[in-house]
Amino acid sequence: MLKPLFTEKSLIEAQKGRFTFKVDRDQSKYQIKEVIQKLFKVTVVSVATMNYKGLTRRTNRGTKVTTSSWKKAVVELKKGESIELFTQEKKAPVKAEKSAKGKKQTK
Repeated sequence: MLKPLFTEKSLIEAQKGRFTFKVDRDQSKYQIKEVIQKLFKVTVVSVATMNYKGLTRRTNRGTKVTTSSWKKAVVELKKGESIELFTQEKKAPVKAEKSAKGKKQTK
């Protein structure tokens, strides 16, 4: 499993050539590197991984629920290369003009 993480920090890092993904917990750095290189046709320089433990939360009924643990991989690419998923800019939504329908007209 390979899922891109889009956070404020990861998008800033993407401009510097470091891309963040959520990966399977049992994948090694070498496996992650191979998958990224085959999938996006880029050259991976380094892979850093972090394991996150699942959090225990209480529901509104007082029962405890544990979220699943997960692994994050930060992949650094060769200079000049990038992954299109992270570099696409979002277009700002167009605001609709207010209509004069509900307003009273004065003469």
